[in-house]
Amino acid sequence: MQTITTGAVKTRSVKSHSKRLRVMPEAVENPTVLTGVRQDVFLDRYSLKDEAGNAVEEYPEQMWRRVARGIVQVEKTKKLRASWEEKYYEAMSDFKFVPGGRILSGAGTGFAVTYYNCYVLPSPKDSRDGILDNLKEMVEIMSRGGGVGINLSSLRPRGARVKKVNGFSSGPINWGELYSVATHDIIQQGGTRRGALMLMLWDWHPDIEEFITVKKDLARVNGANLSVCVSDRFMEAVKNDEDWPLLFPDLDDAEYDKKWDGMIESWVELGKKVTIYKTIKARRLWDLIAEAAWTSAEPGVVFMERYNKWHNNWYFNKINCVNPCGEEGLPAYGVCNLGSINLVPFVRDNGEFDYKKLDTHVRVAVRFLDSVIDSDIYIFDQIKETQLKGERRIGLGTMGLGDALIKMKIRYGSEKSLKIIDKIYKLIRDSAYDASSDLAKEKGAFLRFDTEKYLKGYFINKLPESVKRKIKRQGIRNSVLLMQAPTGSSSLLAGVTSGIEPVYEFAFIRRDRLGEHVIYHTLYEDWKKVNTDKKQPGYFVSAKDLTPEDHVRVQAAIQKYVDASISKTVNAPETFSVEDVKKLYSLAYELGCKGVTFMRAGSRPGVLERISDEKPKVVDGEETKEQK
Repeated sequence: MQTITTGAVKTRSVKSHSKRLRVMPEAVENPTVLTGVRQDVFLDRYSLKDEAGNAVEEYPEQMWRRVARGIVQVEKTKKLRASWEEKYYEAMSDFKFVPGGRILSGAGTGFAVTYYNCYVLPSPKDSRDGILDNLKEMVEIMSRGGGVGINLSSLRPRGARVKKVNGFSSGPINWGELYSVATHDIIQQGGTRRGALMLMLWDWHPDIEEFITVKKDLARVNGANLSVCVSDRFMEAVKNDEDWPLLFPDLDDAEYDKKWDGMIESWVELGKKVTIYKTIKARRLWDLIAEAAWTSAEPGVVFMERYNKWHNNWYFNKINCVNPCGEEGLPAYGVCNLGSINLVPFVRDNGEFDYKKLDTHVRVAVRFLDSVIDSDIYIFDQIKETQLKGERRIGLGTMGLGDALIKMKIRYGSEKSLKIIDKIYKLIRDSAYDASSDLAKEKGAFLRFDTEKYLKGYFINKLPESVKRKIKRQGIRNSVLLMQAPTGSSSLLAGVTSGIEPVYEFAFIRRDRLGEHVIYHTLYEDWKKVNTDKKQPGYFVSAKDLTPEDHVRVQAAIQKYVDASISKTVNAPETFSVEDVKKLYSLAYELGCKGVTFMRAGSRPGVLERISDEKPKVVDGEETKEQK
């Protein structure tokens, strides 16, 4: 296949890697009829479009058939393709398994589109050319619908000398504004929505104080999410009230341009010098993080040193950034390959959870997502090298946890819920790893698999002995398997709570690019119809009814069984103090979370708005404009 050079990156030509499928939606008997926002999301985001952009798939069944038939093309025989097409179709039916949005919209269409939602690019080289090449890579990915994460710690601090032009550096925050503007004001993914960007900076960088506080002015860097990479050493310094040096590599080092990549540990391991620009109290920096999060809900915190210590692929790559929503810490040119198990259909009418059925669907989902890896077009050759020829990373998560607990009549965040959560997510972990090992026996392990080193991994050591023995004997197909994404639009499509979140509210206004919608919680409405005079049961709990500590404990309980990370918002009341934020962040660290995102009520506008206790007016099943 012909390649063309764009900046520092080779991009693959836009010709499809296989013959374009001639897709026509099939007729459906007894179709699933979606209504309201679910139908809007389906037709706008996921239904197959004709050349004029009109939706031609009317029902989810047509989408499921297209996607199953498209992904199954990687199987080697007609018999395997026929068998797995039906299994994939059945898994997706009733929205039990919901592949990532890029897969739902692109698979089986015959178009040369990427199936990956999110990417992490390497930190830019510390030069104008390096930054602009990095920016071009970001724009190329975003123009195809992908979100991007970039760590800017490679850029010298503001005011540092730039000898080649006899000038001084603008610093990473000012350069970050350029990335932000490109994302917020220039990129329109598919012509309809803005790009998604995560910018990160390490806790040792001399400009970290400015990075932490920049979003107190919400007009700045407003096209990016910001998160601080926090080290275990910093957390220890906070605990012991120690000094904390802000430092950067020696800019006069002869090999600086060649060997500096934004990872200070790698620089020090090379025997290189660093320059200390300033020394502050670690607790002062910790205070700044808490104050900024209290004020504007940013920056988030990612415990990145812990992330790398627990990383399955510790022996061949490092994590230096997360994707825009934080569910995947990725190496340079790493990608998210997402799909979610919807937990709601696994709760029987009597409130019992069907663990056997969950096990079956997890195994099917693992094979499906592995096949996505072989189906993608790969925008850059470097991405192909990292994913297809390296990690074979998949990201299986869940949606609908909040609704599933309601169906089981269990309060989200309660001790009873934590026990159920433990059982569900342990099963998902064990089934996924077991299935991936069986897949390795059939198709081969990921190419960088090293039996001895892989089995030494922190997370791998916690697997059941039977699974570890199987991996030792057979290998494993996918190096990293699990995450928890926010599943915003896809959970709306499925009609369930997003990701691992509780119900946000039982009636709320959602504002997005499709307009303004009043969304009701279905389970609550169904209960009210039958129980008009009864008090609302305690298991109907919304995000605002939970303590922030409840949120963190649920996140920590799930993180124990997730090898990547989790996208979750810890909601707090307006009265939550800065001291409370510090205690909350420390609790998240102590309980084993890899990161935490905090939002205090009223700290910033959002896409969701609670409505008053008075029920919105409904006319013939349709919401009126009086509901604003």
